[in-house]
Amino acid sequence: MPQIDTSKVSRWDQHGREHVVRVRRTGVQRTISCETCDWRRRAQFLPWLKAQEHLVEAHQATVDPTER
Repeated sequence: MPQIDTSKVSRWDQHGREHVVRVRRTGVQRTISCETCDWRRRAQFLPWLKAQEHLVEAHQATVDPTER
């Protein structure tokens, strides 16, 4: 049975709303899905970069909560 790992990329928009894209890995396959708009995509390479791009383009969410 393949191991399932999940991580997330989160950003805030200019109104202070948090937007989250989950990156789910099952074996070598990665799926990214947005909790805000139910957008989904398979991504073999650089799924976290594609998640960040979606947040910027679709939700104008650019504020990284991990940066100071």
